[in-house]
Amino acid sequence: MSVNSRIPGFYKLSPADRFKAVVELTGLPESELASLTQPAPDMLSIADRMIENVVGTLSIPVGVAANFTVNGRDYLIPMATEEPSVVAAASNMASVARINGGFFTSADQPIMISQIQLVGKKDPYGARLKLYERRDDILALANEQDPLLVKLGGGARDIDVRIVEAGAGRIYVVLHLIVDVRDAMGANAVNTMAEALAPLVAEIADARVRLRILSNKADRRMARVRATYDAAALGGPDVVDGIIDAYAFAAADPYRAATHNKGIMNGITAVVLATGNDTRAVEAGCHSHAAAGGRYTSLSHYEKDAAGNLVGTMEVPMPVGLVGGAT
Repeated sequence: MSVNSRIPGFYKLSPADRFKAVVELTGLPESELASLTQPAPDMLSIADRMIENVVGTLSIPVGVAANFTVNGRDYLIPMATEEPSVVAAASNMASVARINGGFFTSADQPIMISQIQLVGKKDPYGARLKLYERRDDILALANEQDPLLVKLGGGARDIDVRIVEAGAGRIYVVLHLIVDVRDAMGANAVNTMAEALAPLVAEIADARVRLRILSNKADRRMARVRATYDAAALGGPDVVDGIIDAYAFAAADPYRAATHNKGIMNGITAVVLATGNDTRAVEAGCHSHAAAGGRYTSLSHYEKDAAGNLVGTMEVPMPVGLVGGAT
């Protein structure tokens, strides 16, 4: 059967009517698509407000990783994933890390960046300095867009103006607005500020604004973690050396690093998804960070301490929030 994907007014239908339309147009038995339907009408109603053209929902298993001690406090970690062994592996290695105090972490302030791209400027370096001269005006206008964020201790903190040479004679002046987004992921806040700033920035630089949007390269919002894994609990010195060899391979070879980092993201993405955060933003930021030195490499680092135990460390961008968005 030939399917015509042109369905006028599809977005105006209810989720149930959209589902019926899909069944009719594809000619598939309703039973083959039944897994998309959600028996809880409240969830279907929520989904219909989150994205477009909803016909149903897709469930992901949510597990709980045990044995975690983080900065001296015990946690149970929710993880949403369809891949076997991820929750078990996290729980297992957390039990080994507990022997030496568990995981120790630190994080930067919740700083996000929005970019405003200016085109068509003949003297880009002059425009760059003009923007710095109006820093206070730019920050004041940005903060007018979100008085609640400012009241909570956040808001626009600074600007950074870069010259980006893109080849073929294209030179862009790019203003970075640096914003403390507090407990939010921050995309909506920084995008709103960038939109409001565009006319002022264009006037100051005497140039045309193209893009004004956040950057998912959240390298001012880093999270760091370290743990020491007892050599005997891992299985002895040869196991420790094997893990270090696997790490060194990933650090040196991008083909191995891609798979190595996929394993890291198995854990990170599962927690990000379980907490209603943006998995694509976190993954883009982490993989961008893996290539920050000009070559794609391992996100983690492993070495031995004086006692022969395995020491693991990692530092990654982590733009996640407790309020706003899907949460």
